[in-house]
Amino acid sequence: MRKTWMVYLSLLTLILFVPASSVAQSSSQTDGVGTPKFTDLSVTAAQADQTTTHLTHIGTSSIGLAGKAGKTLGKYRATLEVDRNFNKNANGTAPARVPSDHVPRPGGNAVTSSNPGFSGFSGITSLDQASAGTGAYAGTQFDLEPPDQALAVGNGEVVEAVNNAIAVYDPSGNLLSGPTPMNQFFGLAPELSTATPPVFGPSVFDPKAYFDTDTQRWFVTEAILDVDPFTGNLSGTSGVIIAVSASPDATGMYNVFRLDTTDVTGTPEHAGCPCVGDQPLIGADANGFYITTNEFPLFHAGFNGAQVYAMSKTALAAGTMPTVVHFSGLNFLPGLPFFSVQPATVPPGGTQEGAQGGTEYFLSSLDFTSTLTNQIAAWALTNTSSLTAATPNVQLAVDVIDSEIYGQPPLAQQMAGPAPLLDLLNSGFFGKLRLEHLGLIASNDDRMNQVVFANGHLWGGVNTVVKTPNGPTRSGIAYFIVTPSLSIGSLSASIANQGYVSVNQNSVVFPSIGVNTSGKGVMTFTLVGGNYFPSAAYAPIDAVNGAGAVHVAGPGAGSQDGFTEYPAFGAPVVPRWGDYSAAVADADGSIWLAVEYIPNAPRDILANWGTFVMHVAP
Repeated sequence: MRKTWMVYLSLLTLILFVPASSVAQSSSQTDGVGTPKFTDLSVTAAQADQTTTHLTHIGTSSIGLAGKAGKTLGKYRATLEVDRNFNKNANGTAPARVPSDHVPRPGGNAVTSSNPGFSGFSGITSLDQASAGTGAYAGTQFDLEPPDQALAVGNGEVVEAVNNAIAVYDPSGNLLSGPTPMNQFFGLAPELSTATPPVFGPSVFDPKAYFDTDTQRWFVTEAILDVDPFTGNLSGTSGVIIAVSASPDATGMYNVFRLDTTDVTGTPEHAGCPCVGDQPLIGADANGFYITTNEFPLFHAGFNGAQVYAMSKTALAAGTMPTVVHFSGLNFLPGLPFFSVQPATVPPGGTQEGAQGGTEYFLSSLDFTSTLTNQIAAWALTNTSSLTAATPNVQLAVDVIDSEIYGQPPLAQQMAGPAPLLDLLNSGFFGKLRLEHLGLIASNDDRMNQVVFANGHLWGGVNTVVKTPNGPTRSGIAYFIVTPSLSIGSLSASIANQGYVSVNQNSVVFPSIGVNTSGKGVMTFTLVGGNYFPSAAYAPIDAVNGAGAVHVAGPGAGSQDGFTEYPAFGAPVVPRWGDYSAAVADADGSIWLAVEYIPNAPRDILANWGTFVMHVAP
């Protein structure tokens, strides 16, 4: 295992937020629970840090026909933990929040195993990821938890990625290419070479994928942390890798770019940097491609808030390097930075927002104290048509709106079942007799998950605490269907519909919503609890009826039984779970979904997670 990673994770798990520069507040009022509400809060170059930068073209690559030719290392690392359960308020100035006795109490959704209009197949598993790679990449992969989930669909191809592997399937689940290590796909050095002594390569994590119907190009992104090749220690530089296909074929060649997120060259440089841009989130409109991150100092405590990067989509599709506009210093209140600002995508054939020179929308949650709140934020980046210019002129605005109550979710119980790694630990197989037990499933926090702009609405969801009818608090989902409205120089938004997804005495975690041009959607998530092994599930959703019954599509075959669960491996005693799922509409209006579950499939000794890819006609 990589000792420097474990030390690094321990440091960053303790990170607190620090103040950043404030933005102007044009008007405010107070809602019923004492929370200031801001409207028409414009974020411009005069009010926040807005700079421009350029990408670096670092080469070309392809997913290739790597298959599963490698061997597993038997070494492991958890993915970056700076985004788990972080304290979003360092200075004690957070507005008053909803009292704890206001925990949502939804009636619960019915559960069914009936799945009309459904098909599905097992995607990348922990064994696939750990054994991926050919040539110099064979036998170079770590076991990783959690997998995280990327998914993109177009032209009869399905691209799935997890933290360090990527594959292409046909719609029936037949493998067309991969699984390939992400380091190999991006043209980077292997994670850990098989040489003596070994040579370390960069660490990549938090993948996202997107097929753009306008340009007929595939986009794949991941965060990257550079390391000293001889020691594996962090070198102090970071970025986001952006791979863009050179054709509509997902198995073809890609141009690979790098966006620097170290942030030590600004005026002034960002507090505490060098930094890492954690969990890159992606979106697109007719003109631009958008990445947002949460910025954390690499070697110091702190949090610099959400960063927004905007660039020309057509330039990337053509293989050229666009000017990148970078917004930072985005604060709800002084010293209270926004976090996890989710850009939107539009379904194939959907109407892009053309007002104000082209507009990209975003949503974000506002639970700064990790308790309960009843507001979310809608964002608009306007004049995106200028992104093709050498000096783009875009403006960013946000409107904070009242919503249903949501808040920090609890850990999720899991049903006890087969656990070979636990049995080995408790038998003394690893050299010391242990007394370990199955842990709970991490539900992380209530940041905004994937956002779609479809049929005039923004659709998004968060993990939340809920009180089920016949049991203690569990993890559920709060969803929001938001109607944005633009006028010259301002944004306003309102809730068109909202609600909860919950299962009595069980938990649902990590939602993603896919919506077609008609406003018919499907939400995916993991279902887990005392009655369910971690399972792949979904629920239909629309703006009129809200969310429907929970459909169990990929029943879990056992308990989560991976190395992040057990203190013997230096784990935090809470099994890491997929930090997010994925959902996307296809051109025919059907919805593709992918989420983590525990499959009935071959596993390696250290992990047993899998992913399930679903296809639903809403």
